[in-house]
Amino acid sequence: MIESRMIPIPAAGDGPSEVPVTTIRGAAPGPVLALIAGNHGYEYPPILALQRLRAELDPAALAGTAILVHVANMPSFLGRTVYFSPVDGKNLNRVYPGRADGTVSERIAHAITAEVIERADYVLDLHCGDGNEWLRPYVYQAVTADERINRENQRLALAFGIDHILLDRNRPTDPARSLYCSTTAITRGKPALVVESGALGQTDEESVRRIVEGVRGVMHEFGMIAEGPAPVKDPVYLDPAEVVVSPATGILYPMVERDQHVARGQLLARITDFFGETIAELASPLDGIVLYIVATPPMTKGQPVACVGRPR
Repeated sequence: MIESRMIPIPAAGDGPSEVPVTTIRGAAPGPVLALIAGNHGYEYPPILALQRLRAELDPAALAGTAILVHVANMPSFLGRTVYFSPVDGKNLNRVYPGRADGTVSERIAHAITAEVIERADYVLDLHCGDGNEWLRPYVYQAVTADERINRENQRLALAFGIDHILLDRNRPTDPARSLYCSTTAITRGKPALVVESGALGQTDEESVRRIVEGVRGVMHEFGMIAEGPAPVKDPVYLDPAEVVVSPATGILYPMVERDQHVARGQLLARITDFFGETIAELASPLDGIVLYIVATPPMTKGQPVACVGRPR
């Protein structure tokens, strides 16, 4: 059975919203897999990938249930905004598990937590480089104090098929302050993976197809479909990884490219004031691979500029 509906986000001081969700219930029993796209509304390949999966998945050939959140952050999607909601100025993927009486981003997070994450056995939080980020494909595999979660997270990461896997050791552990969508699942005992495929607000076929095939790989690994891609062989594990943030507001000039190998201390970007004078230079904190670099000129103090991961 296929059921599509809008989860209503009731109005408060900043008005209502809604979240489009499709639930596909298979003919045979199996796990519940939540696929969440659009926590950042300018990240389009995951949204398009779920459109395609909705059309392709056959309930008669499915064991278990797939819950597809097509666009988590409708205000940002319709407003074409990077990172932050145009309504409340908040980053949806920093306010989980949300609040029923909060701002619109908090109310959306609360609804997704209650109606999707709480009902799932596994969660895939699907992302890409936002409209300003030039990104190579990779996934975040969370490492926790729970060995069962760690084993299942590794299964998810390998099954998804992207060969660069960032071992993420620094996510919150308090379920009431989980901040991130995937961490909300993990702190509730549910394995979860963050996927990054796509860049710069583009809708390229390669990035969309990579997500579709990755989901099919996960479904095959967990017995939900009879056929699917094999798990990735010989992945590149990245540990540690560091995000470089901007010390100043101004105009950004990137000096490296995505997927470039850089040395510790190598210049990643410089920032000028609005008259062209250099006010900051940002160096790589370690030897590694540039997972993403911001590639558009606007830069605000405290926002990310790049992420560098060291292959193990």
